Amino acid sequence: MEENAEKPKFPAKFLLGAASAAHQVEGNNFHSDWWRYEQEGKLPKSGDAADHYNRYAEDFELAKSLGLNAMRISIEWSRIEPIENQWDENAIEHYRKVLRKLKELGMVRMVTLYHFTLPQWLAEEGGFETKKAGQALARFAWFIAKNLGDEIDYWITLNEPEIYAGAGFNQGVWPPFKKTKLLFYEVLNNLAEAHRLAYKSIKEVLPNSQVGIATNKVYLEPDSNLYLDRLAVRVAKYFSNNYFLNKLKNDFDFIGLNYYFYVRIKFNLKSLFAGRFLEMAHYISNKNGPSHSDMGVRTYPEGIYSVIEDLSVYKKDIFVTENGIANAGDNMRKRFILEHLAAIKKALDNGLKVKGYFYWSLTDTYEYLDGFDRKFGLIEVDFSNQKRRVREASDVFKEIGEVSNAI
Repeated sequence: MEENAEKPKFPAKFLLGAASAAHQVEGNNFHSDWWRYEQEGKLPKSGDAADHYNRYAEDFELAKSLGLNAMRISIEWSRIEPIENQWDENAIEHYRKVLRKLKELGMVRMVTLYHFTLPQWLAEEGGFETKKAGQALARFAWFIAKNLGDEIDYWITLNEPEIYAGAGFNQGVWPPFKKTKLLFYEVLNNLAEAHRLAYKSIKEVLPNSQVGIATNKVYLEPDSNLYLDRLAVRVAKYFSNNYFLNKLKNDFDFIGLNYYFYVRIKFNLKSLFAGRFLEMAHYISNKNGPSHSDMGVRTYPEGIYSVIEDLSVYKKDIFVTENGIANAGDNMRKRFILEHLAAIKKALDNGLKVKGYFYWSLTDTYEYLDGFDRKFGLIEVDFSNQKRRVREASDVFKEIGEVSNAI
């Protein structure tokens, strides 16, 4: 799709927003486990990040000026509960102001409770390796519901539990830097239980609330049309795209879809003979595809339609809660957004229940292992002085909004 192609038209209530995560934009989250590892030299330092903690009003006003009608943000758990069972009233008041600013601007508020960072006290006690973490998340969810529930339109309990468990306990590249498949599945199961407990806590306070989960889904296709490659895709789909949601049964009101990746799958005969059935699907890099980001990741907008179609089996509303591209030159971003939105519009036209799209991210952010090198933002941030500059590609949302409002 060319940038001057016809813009997709969305219903009036369709959410066009952007996303962020507290630790990646706020700065100085001193009480989180990530901050501790940063100071120990195990991770790039986040420092002031984008200073969003102080500049949230400016950032949200810019978001509104871009034509966005929603924001997905997170509340930093370690700020609210820096010490176990001790709640910081100043932090609560801060997030109340943040959420009310969004309401003042007429923007829908989607809030994530856990977006990868734990309070240090909980991490020191084993985090999600233990059942205690689920109980702690449920208590935190209940507290937020009691104190900020009236200011939240949509709730997300966990962000990308599959990614967190995989990076922290399988690949061992994220905190707590462990590498064992057995622990990976134990943590994944504990995260599922944590979601269920948090879901029930929120519903106890706010029975009519909309509570979901944000999961990362990959478009998978066989490397060839051979039966074994197609079988490998089915195995990979179950474990990477369905395993977690299947464990939740019916304890979610909507699904958040984070979509970034396209992967080809080839059957791995050696793993089958060795009895390593979960490794039958061999993931093949697609860095040499026709279109790839600054991270070397191939973009594949058409794949989001198939992933949405797969998720429709759960018969829940779907929000695309993250989708974005690292593109410092801003020469691919507009087309990237247009092509993904065209695929989403196709899903809508075919009766699939997609209710919104949140681009990752509103501003440039601290990107965990990559520090400040990757530029996802609709708004450029000069991290030397925190000045903001709206990138040209951001105009696409205003253009689409104008088209949609004319329906």
